[in-house]
Amino acid sequence: MINEPGTAGEQAVRPRVAVSACLLGEPVRYNGGHSRDRFLTDVLGPYVDWVPVCPEMEAGLGTPRETLRQERSEEGPRLVTRTTRMDLTGRMTGLAARRAAELDVDGYVFKAKSPTCGIHGVPVYRPDGAPAERRSKGLFSGIVMERHPLLPVEDEGRLHDPLLRESFVERVFAHARLRALVEGDWRPRDLISFHARHKMQLLAHDPVLYREAGRVVAAAGARPREEVAARYTETFRRTLATKAATGKNVNVLQHCLGMLDLDPVRRADVVDVIDAYQAGLVPLSVPTTLLRHHARGEAAAYVRDQTYFSPYPDALRLRHHVPR
Repeated sequence: MINEPGTAGEQAVRPRVAVSACLLGEPVRYNGGHSRDRFLTDVLGPYVDWVPVCPEMEAGLGTPRETLRQERSEEGPRLVTRTTRMDLTGRMTGLAARRAAELDVDGYVFKAKSPTCGIHGVPVYRPDGAPAERRSKGLFSGIVMERHPLLPVEDEGRLHDPLLRESFVERVFAHARLRALVEGDWRPRDLISFHARHKMQLLAHDPVLYREAGRVVAAAGARPREEVAARYTETFRRTLATKAATGKNVNVLQHCLGMLDLDPVRRADVVDVIDAYQAGLVPLSVPTTLLRHHARGEAAAYVRDQTYFSPYPDALRLRHHVPR
């Protein structure tokens, strides 16, 4: 049985997050340096278990090393060293395939613009060194993303955007909670409880997929355990991969308000705050904090225990940006 939401036990579920090792400060860059990212190491680091990966080091290139780039070819982009023209495509794709096959994490943060690890905007050159003709993914990251299409993935550059940062962290912690469930000795009642606690969070992303996940839960007692876990995991992750928009959040906030027994004055106050959020005047943290404050007592337990109100540790303070 997994821990109930809001308890110290559930907050103790630590996501496993793969990360380009240089972003944690490891001296594995081509020049022997690193690209330490303070959000990852100082802010997110205390709440996750990192799985550092450096494809270049694992491929035996060492550091310092000759720089790499992607070049155009008839077979697709090739990974070559800039000066000696060594072709490392086969070595890197083989490593990526092996790594992807054994990968068991809740998210991945790649090094931006790297020819091996970038997730977008990686230049592809002509063999004569002419400027990039198009943009691509890294050779290593592209294979990982292809094999794990629902894995939360970002690079450190995109995580500077507060909306992308919150979305990534929310998905990572949700994946970790589900992993803690399915890796344990769960029963249909545990899955029912898990789905119920995540109702508002899932509705904020995709109501249609939320209902699809509910149908999987409803059949849990009549289907093989492994089949149910696989189907629910896939649907749960697809739901969270859909962007949560302001309108969906407003619907969820109003739904939660309708389940609380408040006097007319307090109800009007909450409505005003929800309207302010919808108008882009206050961040999502304002109405969610107010609703959580009012969700007191046994009658409001269902609302209070929704993961929507605390999808990750509150100390990360990720909901303080206004909608756009």
